[in-house]
Amino acid sequence: MAIAVETKNKLISDYQRQDGDTGSPEVQVALLTDRIVQLTEHLRAHKHDYTSRRGLLKMVGRRSRLLRYLARTDRDAYQSLIKRLGLRK
Repeated sequence: MAIAVETKNKLISDYQRQDGDTGSPEVQVALLTDRIVQLTEHLRAHKHDYTSRRGLLKMVGRRSRLLRYLARTDRDAYQSLIKRLGLRK
């Protein structure tokens, strides 16, 4: 369930703050969101894959913590990120 290299590089270039940035919360949340979407599709087809479901829940929790951190430190970046990714309302 790894992200394709081209997709990963495109997400990084779309959400990075500056050139070479791969660890900012925006990039991490974008990568996690893509993996969550892929894993959700997998779980729709394989309902009894409980191990992957646990991994999905861990990824959702990690994304939630990153979003809380971003909301606490940079509210404008948080608002623009959730709007671009289509998260929440």
